[in-house]
Amino acid sequence: MNTSWHLYSWRERQAAQQPAWHDLEQHATVIDELKQQPPLVFAGEVRQLKDHLAQVARGNAFLLQAGDCAEEFRQSHAKIIKEKLKIILQMAIVLTYGGLKPVVKVGRIAGQYAKPRSKSTEIIDGQELMTFRGDCVNSLEPTVQGRLPDSNRLLRAYHQSASTLNLLRAFTHGGFADLSRVHSWNLDFVKNGPLVHKYEAVAEAIYQTLEFMRACGLDSSKFPQLHQVDLYTSHEGLLLDYESALTRVDSLTQDWYNCSAHMLWIGDRTRQIDGAHLEYFRGVRNPIGLKVGPTCDADELTRLIEILNPQNEPGRLVLITRFGAGKINDHLPALVQRVKDMGSEVVWSCDPMHGNTFLSSSGYKTRHFDQIIQEIRQFFAVHRSEGTVAGGIHLELTGDHVTECMGGTEEIKDEELPYRYSTACDPRLNAKQSLEIAFQVSEVLRDHRNGA
Repeated sequence: MNTSWHLYSWRERQAAQQPAWHDLEQHATVIDELKQQPPLVFAGEVRQLKDHLAQVARGNAFLLQAGDCAEEFRQSHAKIIKEKLKIILQMAIVLTYGGLKPVVKVGRIAGQYAKPRSKSTEIIDGQELMTFRGDCVNSLEPTVQGRLPDSNRLLRAYHQSASTLNLLRAFTHGGFADLSRVHSWNLDFVKNGPLVHKYEAVAEAIYQTLEFMRACGLDSSKFPQLHQVDLYTSHEGLLLDYESALTRVDSLTQDWYNCSAHMLWIGDRTRQIDGAHLEYFRGVRNPIGLKVGPTCDADELTRLIEILNPQNEPGRLVLITRFGAGKINDHLPALVQRVKDMGSEVVWSCDPMHGNTFLSSSGYKTRHFDQIIQEIRQFFAVHRSEGTVAGGIHLELTGDHVTECMGGTEEIKDEELPYRYSTACDPRLNAKQSLEIAFQVSEVLRDHRNGA
């Protein structure tokens, strides 16, 4: 690959999964306007996340990356954002308590408005329509006009991301995330059942520790580590015009940073070696996630790592595996061995969602909780066998009381999926299922810590 890089060198390559914008003149005007907007995140924050991820790569911290499959403009109001934050905070507390190590919290939030699709059109009620590609491209409304890609939606996505970030910063640094409030993070519909008792036991143990500290004259509000949390943002860096428009040169280092999110990832459908996405992302200094599925072999992964992280910089590259419970043992060991032999300092994270998607007998796209847990446990087992670090988990979830994934403590059945199935794209874990996963992963972390 040519080593010369500039902000638009990606345009010399084939860019997969880009919309066919309806009005190209309008699109150019929107992109020019985006170039003039302030950054959503800052280079110093990005470097801080990279430092944290370097600790994950070395086994000194754990990565929790979680949030919506596809954010919706109509769902981006304060209550829903707060509910997502609550479940992420709950999960992080449980994971910290079990693993006795810091949890790096990265949300799929404040920018996850674009989705890759396997087909360009779909049939709805006998009518062929353009596929929904996320709220920043077109409308979920099943009409010909609504499905036309509209560049004005990119501007709305930017402004919606800005307001979401503003609210998240207020919550995470304004006292809401203080550990003394650990009891108050419970969501209303998670207040009954065995999970809440387990969570309350953890919360009470933390609360009593804080009370002891307070009695010794140590107030949590005076310690940033106890009074506030860092929640970083991430989304799939799919729309390269949008990402380029929000890419800036850092005044301190003169390096290029994508300022639309702290971390971005390259999807399984856009990781072509000679493709535009690899070309763009190799030139920005953000931590980059790379989705790795069954079609990626060891030789391809080697080349991808060499392109995206040629200096072997710790915290730069997160390999997000997505195989499915039935395939992970056939594919992951060889990849882990190759990366280990290369001496690459990467973060290994498990996405147990995308490889376990299937169509239920009632016609709903869903995932089963048992398969999700099975893939996570196999992920940990492979890394333990190879002597490498199982660094994190990557989940699609919501704080809403949805019925989109089967199983879990509620034992959601096929026929119950229509009750509260509201995702704009893929099925998400609800808060109870998410918290249950946190407890199960916490137990695995505890066992590994104890050498069991």
